[in-house]
Amino acid sequence: MATRSSLATGIGRVLIAVYGILALAATGRSVVQIIEKFSFAPFAYTLSAVAAVVYIVAMIALIVPGRTWYRIACVTIGFEMTGVLVIGTLSLVDRQLFPDDTIWSYYGLGYAFAPLVLPIAGLWWLRKHHRTAAGVPATSADAPVSE
Repeated sequence: MATRSSLATGIGRVLIAVYGILALAATGRSVVQIIEKFSFAPFAYTLSAVAAVVYIVAMIALIVPGRTWYRIACVTIGFEMTGVLVIGTLSLVDRQLFPDDTIWSYYGLGYAFAPLVLPIAGLWWLRKHHRTAAGVPATSADAPVSE
């Protein structure tokens, strides 16, 4: 039986659930946008599809234990953070780039800023569990000091 990843416990379960919700939302949004009006804003709608894939991969990477999936989570969530910051800034600076919103437009305003907060929380969670999630046993130096 495989051991459970320390990433899928506690707050990690909440992160996984929110990634799942955003994966469904971004997938649904991008499919509808691409089918119904792709020619209106192809760049924005393609970015919505990219965001959907990012959320799906990040969710899976947080669920599956092991060093490889931990690294995939780091890269995916880092990419997500970069995307939210770049697209969020560009959507404020040059509205013509985005005639219609993406999930990352205005730093995720249409989703109560969850797209901005989620990668921050995800990167914090990954950093907090970098040793155990990557398969490195905790040392006595990592143990909390008891009084």
